[in-house]
Amino acid sequence: MWEGLGLQVFLMCLGAVLCSTVAASAPLEHSHRHRLSLHRHRERTGKEGQVLHRSKRGWVWNQFFVIEEYTGPDPVLVGRLHSDVDAGDGNCKYILSGEGAGTIFVIDDKTGNIHATKTLDREEQAQYTLTAQAVDRATNKPLEPPSEFIVKVQDINDNPPEFLHGPYYARVPEMSNVGTSVMQVTATDADDPTYGNSARLVYSILQGQPYFSVEPQTGIIRTALPNMDREARQEYDVVIQAKDMGGHMGGLSGTTEVKITLTDVNDNPPKFPQSVYAMSVSEDKVSGEEVGRLKAKDPDLGENGLVSYRFIEGDGMTVFEITTDTDTREGVIKLRKPVDFETKRAYTLRVEASNTHLDPRFIAWGPYKDTATVKVMVEDADEPPAFMATSYSFEVEENARDGTVVGRVHAKDTDVANNPVRYMIPRYTDVEQFFSVGPEDGIIKTTRPLDRETLPWHNISVSATEIGGHHQDTKVRVNIKVKDMNDNAPEFATQNEILVCENVSPGKLIETVSAVDKDEMVHRQYFHFSIAPEAVNNQNFSLKDNRDSTASIYVTRRGFSRMTQDVYFLPIEINDNGIPPMSSTNTLTIRVCSCDSKDTILSCNVEPYILPAGLSTGALIAILACIVILLAIVVLFVALRRQKKEPLIVFEEEDIRENIITYDDEGGGEEDTEAFDIATLQNPDGANGFLPRKDIKPELQYPMRPGGHPVFTISIPQAFLFIVNFVICTCKVYLQYTRYLLGMFGKEGQRELRRWKQKSKRERERIIKHIKNI
Repeated sequence: MWEGLGLQVFLMCLGAVLCSTVAASAPLEHSHRHRLSLHRHRERTGKEGQVLHRSKRGWVWNQFFVIEEYTGPDPVLVGRLHSDVDAGDGNCKYILSGEGAGTIFVIDDKTGNIHATKTLDREEQAQYTLTAQAVDRATNKPLEPPSEFIVKVQDINDNPPEFLHGPYYARVPEMSNVGTSVMQVTATDADDPTYGNSARLVYSILQGQPYFSVEPQTGIIRTALPNMDREARQEYDVVIQAKDMGGHMGGLSGTTEVKITLTDVNDNPPKFPQSVYAMSVSEDKVSGEEVGRLKAKDPDLGENGLVSYRFIEGDGMTVFEITTDTDTREGVIKLRKPVDFETKRAYTLRVEASNTHLDPRFIAWGPYKDTATVKVMVEDADEPPAFMATSYSFEVEENARDGTVVGRVHAKDTDVANNPVRYMIPRYTDVEQFFSVGPEDGIIKTTRPLDRETLPWHNISVSATEIGGHHQDTKVRVNIKVKDMNDNAPEFATQNEILVCENVSPGKLIETVSAVDKDEMVHRQYFHFSIAPEAVNNQNFSLKDNRDSTASIYVTRRGFSRMTQDVYFLPIEINDNGIPPMSSTNTLTIRVCSCDSKDTILSCNVEPYILPAGLSTGALIAILACIVILLAIVVLFVALRRQKKEPLIVFEEEDIRENIITYDDEGGGEEDTEAFDIATLQNPDGANGFLPRKDIKPELQYPMRPGGHPVFTISIPQAFLFIVNFVICTCKVYLQYTRYLLGMFGKEGQRELRRWKQKSKRERERIIKHIKNI
C-alpha cells in the first residue's frame, strides 16, 4: 500500500528544499518505509505460517506527513492509497473526505495518489483528519469500510522570535551591587517547540554593555557594573536579542528595547558653595523680618535631598533664627529680636546644613552635613526718639489748682547725632485739654482743677519728636489717676416717701434709711445719722443710728389724723466722718395713710396721682355734642322764621275789615255806628298812641291770649352770642379744672407723682382698689 512513497517524498524534498529541509524530512522517509515493510511482513507471515488471519480490508494506515511552506511548481504528493480489491481494471474508485478534502487535498480516484494543492502553514493548522474509502465505480457501493487517517504538517523554522510586550521600562537603584536583577524579558516563537530547535530561544544583549547583562536561557537582565551613579547618568537604553535554533547559525532572531532608569538614593551629602556668607540688616527692622538666605546644594532627589539648617555657634544665636524654605530648600535667616547699631554693629554665626533622611547602607560614606560662616553687619538707621519707659503712671490731687505738676516723661535720640527732642500731647488723647507738657523738659501739668467723681482716670499720650533729621516721632502712654478728696456730702440712697398708718402705735419701726457718698469710702468709715437741730424737739418721730451707715426711724406718738395733717417732713443730718468731714441735711417725707385693722393701707390721698391731667375723651365729646345741638337749633329756628316772615309795620292800604270775623252779638243797626272806631280796627296800637317801628323789634308785640301758647322770638346775633357765652363758660370750667390739677401737681405734687410711679404695679392696683371702694 505504501509502495514507493518514501522514495517519492525523498526525491521531491531533495529537489525543492535546502539541505536543512532534507535533513528535517529524513525521519518521514524512514517512518513510511518502516510502515510499508511492516505491512508486507504481516502479509508474508499470514501466507506461510497461517498464524494470522487476513483482514477483510487489505490496507491500513495511520498518518501521513507533509512539509509546510512548500513552494514547488507541482502539487506535493502526500501518499498513495491502494486496496487489495483493486484489480487494476478501473472498477475501484477512491473517495477522500474530511478537513481540506477537495480544496487542500485531492485524490486520484484511479490510482489513490493524494496531493496537497496549497501551501500549508503549521502555525495556522498543525494537522488534518481525513477519511478514505474504496467504492465500486459503477454502483458507488463501498468495497471496504471507510478508514480515517491524519495528515500532519511538518514544521520548518519559518517564524522569528517576538517580544510581545516591548518596549520595556525598568528601574533599579543607583549604587546597586553587581548582579542585581533589573527585570526579565520573554520572547515567543510560533514554531513547533516539540520538533527540532525551531522554537529553542537564546537571549543576548546587543546594546547596554558593560553596564548590564542578560541570562541566555531566562532573559533576566542584571547589573554588570558596580557603583553606577544616578547623578552621573540616569537613563540607559538596552537592546536585547532572542534567537531560535539554540542560537546557532541560520536561526531567526527578534529584538526589543529596554529603557532602564536609575532611581535615587541618599549617597551625596549637602555642600555649601562657599564657606563664608556676608549679610546686612538695618537696625529699624522688626522681629520676624528676613535678613538673608543661603543654600547647601544636594544633588539627590526627593526626601534624599532634603536639608535642614541650624546655628551651631556664634554671638548672634539669641538675636537671629534660621528656618528652612521647603520649596527652595534654602536656609532663611530672620531677626528674633531687633538689633541696635549703637550697641552692636556686627554678628558672626556658624550654620550647619544636614540631610534629614539618611540611608543606613551609606552611613559609612558620611558625614552627610556641611558648615558655613555667616557674618551679619548692622546698618545704622535714623530712628525715632526712645522713651526711658514703655509707659508712665502718675497721680494728682483732686481739685488741685491749675499748673500743678503731675510728672515728667523723658525721651532721647538714640542715633549717633543725638538730636534734641520736643514733647507734645496729641489733642485726640486729651480732647478737653486737662493737661499740658513742657516742649523741652517733658513736665506734665494740669490746666484746671480735676474732679475725681467726674473722671477718676485720664489716659493720655505724649509724643516726642526729633528736632532735625527726618522729624521722626514716637509716643508713650501716660496714665494719670485723680486722687480722691472728701468734697461731696452724703445723701439718702433713695428718695422714697414713708407711709404710716393713722392708727400706728408708738415705738414702731417704720423705716431704715441708708446713705451714699460720691467720694471713696476709706476703711472703717461709716455714715452718722441724726435729726437736724431744728427738728430735735419734734414729738412725732425719733431716729436711732445703727453705726453701720444706716439709721432706724421710729414713731413716738400714738396715732395720726389725715384730716389734721397727712404729710410730715423729718430733716435728718448725715455726716461722713471724712477728712475734712462733710455733712448734709436730707428731708424724709412721711405720709399718713388710712389703714384697716390689719395695718393694710387703704388710702394715702393718691387720687390726684391717678386722675388724668385733663378732661377725658368722653367729656370733650359731650361738650362738642352740646355745641352742635345748639347750633342745629339756631339754624332750624332761623329757617322757620324766614318761612313765616311778616312786615314789621302794617301798611295803610290793607283793610283789616277784609277779614271775616263771626260774632254771636247782635248789632244795633245804624244807630250803632258809633260803637266801634274803624281806625282802631285797622291799627289797634294806634289807639294807645303807639306806632310800630321797623328799626327795632318789640320784645312782645301782642298780649297773650287766654288759653294760648307763649311766643318767644330771638334774633341770629342773640343766638350766636349765646353760643359764644356757652363756649367761654365751658373753657373757664376746663381752665379751673386744669388749674386745680396743676395746683395738685406743683413742685410738691410732682415729687409725689414720681414716687407714685416708682411704686410697683401690684401696689398701685391695690391702692386704686381701696380708693374705688371708698
